[in-house]
Amino acid sequence: MKSSASLIPSKDHTSTTIELTGNDRPGLLSELSAVLADMGCNVINAEIWTHNARAATVIHITDRSTGHAIEDPDRISTIKELLFNVMKGDSDFKTPSARMFVSTSRETHTGRRLHQMLLADRDFERHHDKCSMEPHVTVLDCSDRDYTVVTIRCLDRPKLLFDTVCCLTDMEYVVFHGTVITGRLEAYQEYYIRHVDGFPISSEAEQQRVMECLEAAIERRTAQGVELEVITEDRFGVLSEITRIIRENGLSIKRAEIRRNGGKAKDRFIVSDVMGNGVVDPKTMEMVQKEIGGLGEEEGCGVKVEGNNSSLLLSTKLSKEKHETRTSFSFGNLFKGRSFHNFNKLIKSCS
Repeated sequence: MKSSASLIPSKDHTSTTIELTGNDRPGLLSELSAVLADMGCNVINAEIWTHNARAATVIHITDRSTGHAIEDPDRISTIKELLFNVMKGDSDFKTPSARMFVSTSRETHTGRRLHQMLLADRDFERHHDKCSMEPHVTVLDCSDRDYTVVTIRCLDRPKLLFDTVCCLTDMEYVVFHGTVITGRLEAYQEYYIRHVDGFPISSEAEQQRVMECLEAAIERRTAQGVELEVITEDRFGVLSEITRIIRENGLSIKRAEIRRNGGKAKDRFIVSDVMGNGVVDPKTMEMVQKEIGGLGEEEGCGVKVEGNNSSLLLSTKLSKEKHETRTSFSFGNLFKGRSFHNFNKLIKSCS
């Protein structure tokens, strides 16, 4: 896998997009954000996913001095080279990939793009045995109807349908019929698919690859760890400071969503210890809260921790409302034949 860089003209010159894939390791996001701060780049939005020891991130940046996209090819080349070296680290296991271009309003949905990047990086190749909590996917022949039947059983969660259908679409399969059933905890999905060439899956190797890729697509959003929400004043370099505190306290970021809106930095992290354990010492989280909380004393700012068997809370931010829904419907009844094929076109329109 080789690095690449390209420029796409933008009418509004809003931001420059960076796409990176490489080996996951503790402190990765801290090092990336430090390099960007040193190069005068302001991070306005970012998202990082980790899965099977691999990491992928999409970062939107602007020039600190102008507030617009960075378009100078020489500067882009320098930034890309520095980020490439960070992603590579000391490991020669896989060559990282780095890509930078000017964003437009038509760019790919970030979640969709992260799926594509990790799929291309072959994160579906397992280096450990499956555990009982992982999704269960089967791929069977339906020769009498000339389809391949895919069934999925896993824990229900938001965006599950998006993730599975995007995976099938990115692998160039068309879904003709489907059924989705969600209960209080578990979800069941069934799809009748063919390849875009009109043929069902024809080999056991291909069946195995579809199972592995769907399992990976489901797992990417389910990082195990403690949720850390940070709301502070949006100022240059604040992401570098927050991630440095997380790293110096011996925590590893498994997922992150970075948002800037209305003068506020609203960041969400899923953190674990450096060994990947989802339960973190409460004293460590208290220290992280205290240090990050000292970055800003503005009204409406603070730090919140969830999912660590503790009730730690240092935030004036209202908690997000949580809704539980139960849905049961059949795509076979609603989107038969061509209509469901059009649904695949809607997914493709995100690319």
